[in-house]
Amino acid sequence: MWDFRFFQFTGSLEKDSKTSQMSEYVRITRYWYLHGSMCFSYSSSFSMDPAEEYKMDHKRRGLALIFNQEHFFWHLRMPPRNGTNADRYNLVKRFEDLNFEVQVFDNLKVGDVMDKISQAAEANHADADCFVCVFLSHGENDHVYAFDDKIAIQDITALFKGDKCKSLVGKPKIFILQACRGDKHDDPVTPMDAVDSEVKTNEVVVDAGVVYTLPAGADFIMCYYSHRETVNGSWYIQDLCGAMRKFGDSLEFTDLLTLVNRKVSTRSAGNWKQVPCFASMLTRKLYFRPKKQ
Repeated sequence: MWDFRFFQFTGSLEKDSKTSQMSEYVRITRYWYLHGSMCFSYSSSFSMDPAEEYKMDHKRRGLALIFNQEHFFWHLRMPPRNGTNADRYNLVKRFEDLNFEVQVFDNLKVGDVMDKISQAAEANHADADCFVCVFLSHGENDHVYAFDDKIAIQDITALFKGDKCKSLVGKPKIFILQACRGDKHDDPVTPMDAVDSEVKTNEVVVDAGVVYTLPAGADFIMCYYSHRETVNGSWYIQDLCGAMRKFGDSLEFTDLLTLVNRKVSTRSAGNWKQVPCFASMLTRKLYFRPKKQ
């Protein structure tokens, strides 16, 4: 015998238009239970403002941490990262131009790095627009290196997820990693040691091999690159800083990163050729427009 029960339901869910431009409508028009099987028939409309931006008019732009690893403890058998100080200098200048409070740390041990990261995660960011963290180092297998040992990328990003850092919930969290994300290049290459100590020419090296895993949570964006010139710094940081200098206060951030990808993709040195990548979990458009005085 058929057990047929029919229900009619129409509902609407809408966020307060005073606090958000986003509206979400879900309408369930028919629902029935038929012979022990749950069946749904529904129509839905989902509308969002595609131009919605992150709120970037807080009192402060936010904190930008830069961890610069040029030297490493001898037992790691890793060469110094000549050229990284050029990257550090350029990044400091560009982030200061965008009104960030920049803190730079050179050659810290693992414990000191995690202390600085934890302090940043525990700080009150309620009056800040966003947060930035940059690592200039060697890396491998989901890790980046401090002076004396490696650190899991997820151990760093986990501290900034919503359950750990509530004052950054709904705000952009930008991580830039100048370290290799693997040994894959656009063209076949001959393996070579990434040793660049005692160099007198502007060679191109790779900062070891690493494949990053992404943090689970909205509003993160992860930017990766590996090649580094031993005098001028990395192609990626050079072109990122160039784009930030010219377009940083006017171009949407993921559009800026795409422009940087295009610029870097035109570079090559011998057989070396690689395009940087970014993985975005951002939920709105991100602009660094000038702060009102």
